[in-house]
Amino acid sequence: MVRTRLYRHGALEAEGFPVAEVSDYLNDPSATVWFDLLSPTPEKLAVVSEELGLHPLAIEDALHPHQRPKIDVYESHLFITVYVVTLANGGLDLSEVSIFVTKNALVTVRTSDSCDIDAITARWDSTARMAKHGVTFLLHGLLDYVVDGHFDVAEALDDRVENLEDQLFTDNPADGRAMQRQMFDIRRTTVRFRRVVVPMREVVNSLMRRDLDIVSPEMAPYYQDVYDHVLRVSEWTESLRELVGNVYETHLNLQSNRMNDIMKRVTSWAAIIAVPTAITGFYGQNIPYPGFAHAAGFWTSTMLIAVISVALYLVFRKNEWL
Repeated sequence: MVRTRLYRHGALEAEGFPVAEVSDYLNDPSATVWFDLLSPTPEKLAVVSEELGLHPLAIEDALHPHQRPKIDVYESHLFITVYVVTLANGGLDLSEVSIFVTKNALVTVRTSDSCDIDAITARWDSTARMAKHGVTFLLHGLLDYVVDGHFDVAEALDDRVENLEDQLFTDNPADGRAMQRQMFDIRRTTVRFRRVVVPMREVVNSLMRRDLDIVSPEMAPYYQDVYDHVLRVSEWTESLRELVGNVYETHLNLQSNRMNDIMKRVTSWAAIIAVPTAITGFYGQNIPYPGFAHAAGFWTSTMLIAVISVALYLVFRKNEWL
């Protein structure tokens, strides 16, 4: 499936035309072309490479997924790798997007449908007044969509961490194993998310370099805004990782405290039970004792057991051991 668009003099002139017609517009300085490829074959990418003069290393990176988010500068074009991130089934869904940027053409190569290309085109249409800036306008809309998706994921992860924090002080120790599983999943998801988000700072910052002469002065504030959002997401991700670590440590401390409380209760009850055991054991010796063979001896031992046990219970209760 191929999506195409043609902008001329800052206006959308055509879309949905065959890729074979792209070469007809490349030599026109007033034309800006975008086309999108979904999981293309090596043969189709080879044709695109021949039309646009793309570097073989960039083509190789586009054909082999799981690249690190990056920007490579070649003589005739730029090659950018970014990831569209969504939360699905409790984990991250990463959709890799390879971007070729030439003077008047933008080519996007997607690995899956997780990247909503309709949302990107709708964003371009909503800011059509800036289409006169050509490729930098298209690239900004694409990067803005990617970074906004990162924001949504960071917010969702933050909500999950807050939910874990609320569960920390619930009086239900039986959920400890389930909570540990949740913390492990969130920590793993945060680490994967960080690997995608943090390199985006270098990508956007490199695009703003003056020596590359890519971003025009009119578009510079918009790219700066995207860069600010990237920094915020990166810092948010770092804080999320620290929060998950703090939640885990707090959970362990609370478990240790609960164990101490349990040990205090068990020890207190053992002390109380030891009183009747000691008294009955003492009176069970085979020698005469005060009250031997009399009812008074039985009632005396019973009263000792009751009074001392109640006294120990009250002392332990006062010290919050029970």
